[in-house]
Amino acid sequence: MSEQVSVSSPPSGLCDSEIAVVRAGDYVNKHSGQRIERECLLRIECGCRALVIDFKGTELVNSIGVSILLGVIDMAEQISARIVFSNVSLHTVKLFELLGLTRLVAMAESEEAALATLKEFAPPPNGH
Repeated sequence: MSEQVSVSSPPSGLCDSEIAVVRAGDYVNKHSGQRIERECLLRIECGCRALVIDFKGTELVNSIGVSILLGVIDMAEQISARIVFSNVSLHTVKLFELLGLTRLVAMAESEEAALATLKEFAPPPNGH
């Protein structure tokens, strides 16, 4: 497994400073989890107030990976940032449900659905 973690901006509709998409890679363990955490922290420090963590292609999330994801969720809660998990496999959804993560983040079937969910809760332009 390659443990690739990548970040991208969403398609038009939300500017880069509001949201980022972090792709988890195929195995979320200590090393890839730390990369996810680092990327999320960087995006939050740059002004993002919403993150999509995309699990498309993720085959396995181990206990250390879950622990790191809980830290990312806690970090986001402290600054009122929203997190949506997308493309989570049925096996991983069951793990997240068992461990209580699904009570802490929104879940979406796809990256597009996650972005739509975040857009629904975005504040109106200019605070109106």
